[in-house]
Amino acid sequence: MRGPRGPYRKSIERREQILDAALEVFAEHGDAGALLQEIANRVGVKLPSLMYYFASRDELLLAVVERRDILGAELARESPEPIEAAAAAMRRSMRQPGLVKLFASMATAAADPAHPGHAFFTERYQRTTSEVTQRVARDQAAGLARSDEPAEHMAMLLLAVIDGLLRQWLIDPSIDPVPVLETFVRLCGYAAGSPAGTDAATDMDTDTDADTDADASAT
Repeated sequence: MRGPRGPYRKSIERREQILDAALEVFAEHGDAGALLQEIANRVGVKLPSLMYYFASRDELLLAVVERRDILGAELARESPEPIEAAAAAMRRSMRQPGLVKLFASMATAAADPAHPGHAFFTERYQRTTSEVTQRVARDQAAGLARSDEPAEHMAMLLLAVIDGLLRQWLIDPSIDPVPVLETFVRLCGYAAGSPAGTDAATDMDTDTDADTDADASAT
């Protein structure tokens, strides 16, 4: 099956270029209206042309968060075991403070049902919680994680710990959230050197923010 051709293909490629540039800019600076001009400059287009590919500024910001989730999830699966995966995901987020700030601000604003990102973040948290719950349940059955607590509770706590630690770090960059996250993963029953492939930590980049990533769920 052939891929897109002609003007449509060029439009897709341009949109991808804009998202790549936006990821770089927001990773460096976070969310600020004036940065849209910098994104346009990096792509080599005028600001009106930039917004031609996105219906609104909020649509662009949500697309950046979604792109970060996808890239973060791919990186997360390279880590060999849960504790290392958790630490690596957190460190990746800490190297991109702008994206962490963007994710945190967007997620907070999306608590308002009228916000354009409300449906996106609602679905995102539901999906991420479901995916991590399934992984934790499999690890419990395999004896890799503690089984005396519900898998869904452990999954929700993991995502909450990631979000909370990154927010604390944004406020006070002198703290190191990585050892704290590693402690929590151990409390879940995971041990260093446990096999990868079924662990919940491989989903972390979908939530660690910006999710994010945070390996989220990174912000």
